[in-house]
Amino acid sequence: MVKLSGMLSRFNEVNVLVIGDLMLDTYTTGKVKRISPEAPVSVLHVQKEESRPGGAGNVALNLISLGAKVIIVGRVGHDMAGDQLKTSLKNEGIDVDHLLYQKSYKTPVKNRLIADAQQVLRVDFETITSLDNHLEELILERLSSIIDNVQIVAISDYGKGFLTGTLLKGVIDISRSKNIPVIVDPKGEDFSKYSGATVLKPNLSEAYAAVKAPAHTPLEEVASTILQNSDVDMLLITRSEAGMSLFHESGQSFNFPVRSKEVKDVTGAGDTVLAMISVALANQLDIKYGAQLANIAAGLAIERLGCARIKLSEMAERLLEYDVENKIFDEEHLFALQQSLKDKHFTVLGIDSRQGMSTALFRSLRKLSSRHMDKKLIVYIRDTNPDEEFVSLLSSLAEVDFIILKCESLKNLCEIIHPNQVFVMEDSLLVPLDHATALLGRMRSTVNV
Repeated sequence: MVKLSGMLSRFNEVNVLVIGDLMLDTYTTGKVKRISPEAPVSVLHVQKEESRPGGAGNVALNLISLGAKVIIVGRVGHDMAGDQLKTSLKNEGIDVDHLLYQKSYKTPVKNRLIADAQQVLRVDFETITSLDNHLEELILERLSSIIDNVQIVAISDYGKGFLTGTLLKGVIDISRSKNIPVIVDPKGEDFSKYSGATVLKPNLSEAYAAVKAPAHTPLEEVASTILQNSDVDMLLITRSEAGMSLFHESGQSFNFPVRSKEVKDVTGAGDTVLAMISVALANQLDIKYGAQLANIAAGLAIERLGCARIKLSEMAERLLEYDVENKIFDEEHLFALQQSLKDKHFTVLGIDSRQGMSTALFRSLRKLSSRHMDKKLIVYIRDTNPDEEFVSLLSSLAEVDFIILKCESLKNLCEIIHPNQVFVMEDSLLVPLDHATALLGRMRSTVNV
């Protein structure tokens, strides 16, 4: 079992403060069937329009999907987009008590035009506007009490004028005084304004622009300069299809390759990374594990159009696809299996490894397995010390989705997620049972005999 699956089991509900630029992401989807008679441009026949929170709002949505509780600090305008943003965030269970309205400010709206699953144009409605002084003072007054209730602070800077130098310094200084980590997704070329942050997370082009380095400059040199200039503890540079690179102020560095099945749209992938790193560090995971989990989350995000929300269940399922050993679960890694089985139908088959891989067993596995993505087959090995070669052979079969070892693991799983069907192999026969508890009872009877 690779360690990352076990890492998910350490995820608890954490409180995260998200502070940054808010915007409304709108998606206008349709089909292009002809060229306009008015000009040589395509005509988009609109079929659907939808809007959802973007920028720091998208970070908050990803955090909610990962099981966190979120307090958001930001600003909107007195307009329909601002009201829609606030309502959408509140409906997701996000604390919007510190979402402030600014006079004469227009909430940024980014409208993406999508034809046949391909973004063809983006129309932006926005004006870069500095944060009003009185709003800045109000937020700074509230910060100490807000930060007392969180385990981590995520700063999402989109360069819209909300995150002033004074506000950034206040957030970072108060957080450090309370030993609360701060993760920053930066904007612009001056990274010194994030001085004192725990993790700075620029993308590759932002990193090179910050030090005005030509493209042929080694990344290690770029990272070293940023660490010196910004005075942050760690630098995590996202590198698109090349993955991520982590640099410590101590001089240590690590590279993490990204895994993605298909790249459809990189929109919002940085928000997904920020959210996953925040949840990982808030749960006191080492950032090396957090970066690897963030890489997987980003890989899932870029396989979809628009800003995607990645769930823990999707993370668990993707982790389990990477290695056949990830099919094997004991008590330590049960959480990942629970997440992967959410909203799915599954069948449990109890077997005894001492009977070996017989024709009858293989025939039963084929009968119970399903090619449907939402149907899974779990094999529960009833004997306490199963043969390792038998388990390895079983895990290599495509018909078997998951393998559970130990009685307590099955008991705990079935208390949370109830199987649709339960069977046991006895004397080469497939015997249906009413419930998984009956399977556990048969296991104890076998041991007593």
